[in-house]
Amino acid sequence: MSSPAEDHGPVYRHVDEMEWETLRFPGQHSKMVFHPRPGDPTQPNSGFVRYEPGAHHPRHRHDFAQVWYVLEGTFRIGERSCGPGTVVYHADPHYEEDLSTETGGLMFFVQYVGPRTGKGPIYDGRFNMQERKSLAEENLKV
Repeated sequence: MSSPAEDHGPVYRHVDEMEWETLRFPGQHSKMVFHPRPGDPTQPNSGFVRYEPGAHHPRHRHDFAQVWYVLEGTFRIGERSCGPGTVVYHADPHYEEDLSTETGGLMFFVQYVGPRTGKGPIYDGRFNMQERKSLAEENLKV
């Protein structure tokens, strides 16, 4: 029996080879380095989110787990101010607190199947939107 490493070698991508995509919340754009696909459903959502000055999102729920790493800018996440070098871990399930930034900024994040919920991250309709929905139309519970 072969090991997973023998069956699936590493995959390399360079961020400069991808275009920025429209993300679901105001002032946010993403470059998803990896995301679940029909041919490879186990990939995490992982990549960069660029926040324009004034970008924000409301408190909302996810059933997957995720980690964020702040590269640039200052963010207000719930009641906490977070700058470069801050790492944020969200277990599954979780609520993301209100997030806003006056400076704009850049984060790297990884979203993965929740060990407790078994629920994976969502790519389509969240990270590759042609046009954003209004916040009132967004499902903030998943």
